[in-house]
Amino acid sequence: MAEAKWYVVHTYSGYENKVKANIDKTIENRHLEEEILEVRVPMQEVVELKNGVQKASQKKMFPGYVLIHMIMNDDTWYVVRNTRGVTGFVGPGSKPVPLTEEEMAPLGIKRENIVVDFADGDVVTVIAGAWEGTVGVVQSINMQKQSLTINVELFGRETPVEISFAEVKKM
Repeated sequence: MAEAKWYVVHTYSGYENKVKANIDKTIENRHLEEEILEVRVPMQEVVELKNGVQKASQKKMFPGYVLIHMIMNDDTWYVVRNTRGVTGFVGPGSKPVPLTEEEMAPLGIKRENIVVDFADGDVVTVIAGAWEGTVGVVQSINMQKQSLTINVELFGRETPVEISFAEVKKM
């Protein structure tokens, strides 16, 4: 299986979040979760001085661009390229060029491979995030996304939840 890489997509200015939402929806509808892993609009914290008051706000690092972590193939290229608001991939002609590790470093996107000893059926405790303190049973493990799906009890029913490796510990 090919390795997922980060690609840059050019969008209409001001449409970055809309493009992200559209791609996320398409991933869900077409079940491409294994091929398009993450869509990001890089943001940075900026402190502005307005009327003598300092105010912190989020600004887009690269207006007009969206980062996508995906496995490049004909299907994923077609889905992203034909998303409303996308004008194309960054690269010569119609050939997208992935970002290098050096280009990724200043963006704060680290490539960490966490070694885990989880297996399907293991009981784990969530140690961080919205589900902190919850106990669940591992249903599936996604090494590419560095996450696992666990079943937790929610309103008296078993519900699958995707959790990052860093947020759980084995019981």
